[in-house]
Amino acid sequence: MKTRLVFFTLLFLGLTMSCEKSVKPPKPDNLISKDKMHNVLYDMFIINSAKGINRKLLENEVVNPEKYILEKHSIDSTQFAQSNAYYAHDIEAYQEIIAAVRQRLVKEKEAAEKAETDIKEAAKRKRDSLKKVNANKETKPIIATDKKRQ
Repeated sequence: MKTRLVFFTLLFLGLTMSCEKSVKPPKPDNLISKDKMHNVLYDMFIINSAKGINRKLLENEVVNPEKYILEKHSIDSTQFAQSNAYYAHDIEAYQEIIAAVRQRLVKEKEAAEKAETDIKEAAKRKRDSLKKVNANKETKPIIATDKKRQ
């Protein structure tokens, strides 16, 4: 009986607390524009992907990748955090930004895959042409051109 009372009390408190209104953060004075935010998030996604592939190499080349991105875009971490929180509360704006980043990533992935395919095809054509040249050398009869032998 006591456990049931404790359970329902906790459930009631949990429901009451979860019904609290979400307060949208105020628009920061130094809000990052949507285009710049798109570029920053794109770079962040690329860096995070690179960390997943070879973290040691990335850390050897760029000591603090996140700091590098923020410096590259001439923003500080506080400005990024405030702008990110502001856009995250405006779901439509944030979805626009993320959709643009996703579209850019897909476009660049397709371009990279095409370039890789082109390189492989060029290498295959080169190997095939070398095989033809070698095959022609093996099938040609050797003709003595030395006049002393005649």
